[in-house]
Amino acid sequence: WSDDQQAWGGPIAKNLGQEPTEALMASLGLGKGDAAFFTAGDPAVFAKFAGLARTRVGTELKLVAEEQFKFCWIVDFPMFEWSEEEKKVDFSHNPFSMPQGGMEALETQDPLTIRAYQYDIVCNGYELCSGAIRNHKAEIMLKAFEIAGYDSSVVEEQFGGMLNAFRYGAPPHGGLAPGIDRIVMLLANQTAIREVIAFPLNQQGQDLMMNAPSDAEERQLKELSIRTQLPIKV
Repeated sequence: WSDDQQAWGGPIAKNLGQEPTEALMASLGLGKGDAAFFTAGDPAVFAKFAGLARTRVGTELKLVAEEQFKFCWIVDFPMFEWSEEEKKVDFSHNPFSMPQGGMEALETQDPLTIRAYQYDIVCNGYELCSGAIRNHKAEIMLKAFEIAGYDSSVVEEQFGGMLNAFRYGAPPHGGLAPGIDRIVMLLANQTAIREVIAFPLNQQGQDLMMNAPSDAEERQLKELSIRTQLPIKV
């Protein structure tokens, strides 16, 4: 809002015109002293960018309550997503979770509208815990993989043990796994997890305190039928 012109400023307001801009701001419940930011483009990119920008603005303006923990559940994750790289439908997160609606949803719904029984616990913007209700029906699992472009023979070859367990009668099951390191990070008022874990790795994936990874001995490689192919030094 510009006090000089008694109107909304910025390139979007200029292009929309005064009356449409005022109507837009009124619909958002904004007034003098407020600002609205707009992002556009690929949702997978601009949604993340907008979230980072909102957090940065809130932090800079001291609008974030830093002395408390705020928790929330993230639920109803999409079962599938469109892979722009492969130009096909693929799993969005956990291919082994149960789709909401079961087999009926897989057979009748647009794959991109199907939700999964997946959930996260988030605290102050950090994912602390992730989990799901697992798929325990072989026929549903095969159908889900078929939608993602995987032939049943491939699924049987790679996950045959799991499918057989389902056919023998696996009960419904699910759970979640808390990240203790992340919880400690928040309690210690840190923003980098390497500050609280016992043996942090550097950017090259090395543990400098334990000198790991170290070179494997030839007898260890032979035991596992592994042969190394070191780069040729020029």
